[in-house]
Amino acid sequence: MDRLERPHPGLKAHLTYDPDADRPVRAEITPATVNDVVVARRQPIEPQATYVFDKAYVDYACGIACTKPAAASSPAPKTNVPLRLIKTRRVGNRDRQASIVSDTVVELASQQRTRLPIRLRRIILRREDGRPLTLLTNDLRRSAGQIAALYRQRWQIELLFRWIKQHLKIRTFLGRSQNAVRVQIFAALIAYLLLRIAARASRSSLPALRFADLVRARLFERPSVGPHRQACHATIPGNPQ
Repeated sequence: MDRLERPHPGLKAHLTYDPDADRPVRAEITPATVNDVVVARRQPIEPQATYVFDKAYVDYACGIACTKPAAASSPAPKTNVPLRLIKTRRVGNRDRQASIVSDTVVELASQQRTRLPIRLRRIILRREDGRPLTLLTNDLRRSAGQIAALYRQRWQIELLFRWIKQHLKIRTFLGRSQNAVRVQIFAALIAYLLLRIAARASRSSLPALRFADLVRARLFERPSVGPHRQACHATIPGNPQ
């Protein structure tokens, strides 16, 4: 789950993206003054699903909700979250290959613990540029490498935002009212979904960008219907029209 930053000075677009289905499954557009946590609380929680979200959406009450229907959450925690170490988990060779630095079981050490009185895992991994990245999750079953892979999948929603901005003309708006901007954002998302449906129906292996360019070039082109049909409309010399 993530948001499209500043599509309009007064609006934010929040998306929930399914990386396996390669499509957004939920979209909500709110005024810019609405806190991201408020949107996270309205997020329907599906059983057996894992939700990976940015730290702006971290809500510990939402975290306990994720545990009830057997779902798990893997957010990037806020930097000022005080945690108490419970135990250190062993980092295996596979996890080290996934750039895992440490894997520990922790709990909240502040008043927030009353809102989320469960044990969590703090996983620290090394990014490609060498900087550390901390993940906080209520998933105690998966390996650290598997959780890191789930978080890396979250990058697909960033690619979706970039693709929409660059290729669906979302940077320039036709109207300035909130309703006009909402309509244009939803139209862009509908166009994206139609392209994904068309690509799947045609069993195309083209990248999304190349497939969109192909559709754009052929959208208003009338294909030939064959020489036999053309002959029916041909003019016969010497015959009156």
